[in-house]
Amino acid sequence: MPEPVAPLTGHCMCGAVSFEVSEPLVGAAYCHCKRCQRRTGTAFSVTALTQPGSFSVSAGSEHVRAYAPGDGGWNKFFCAQCGGQLYTSNPDNPDLIAIRMGALDQDPGIRPQVHQFVDYAAPWEPVPDDGLPRFGERMTWEGDSPAVQDGA
Repeated sequence: MPEPVAPLTGHCMCGAVSFEVSEPLVGAAYCHCKRCQRRTGTAFSVTALTQPGSFSVSAGSEHVRAYAPGDGGWNKFFCAQCGGQLYTSNPDNPDLIAIRMGALDQDPGIRPQVHQFVDYAAPWEPVPDDGLPRFGERMTWEGDSPAVQDGA
């Protein structure tokens, strides 16, 4: 696996919005929740958690729009021009930001380490038997390892 690039850069499909991540990513996960299925039109999404303070929109912030589900789910940010999904943030702690790995310009040097929300996985695309830990609900990070969120 390649060494992490710093800063990492990414952008939406049309290029109107660009972002940077100045520190190595904390970790990455496959998310099989229904919200990600509906947001992407696919069976899952792949996101990577950034270190607090390391993410910034470097161009096109006027094109960024947000969807706040209002039910404790993370806020979703996308380009208003092309609809490209960019990042998500915790509604209770906006310093917790996860980027959409498909929006990155480079190989981030990490790979997804866990599947979360597998209880909601699409029946037409089973979660692969890839040896990664599986969480029925949301997981969190404790240090360098995934952990089950309290109450989940």
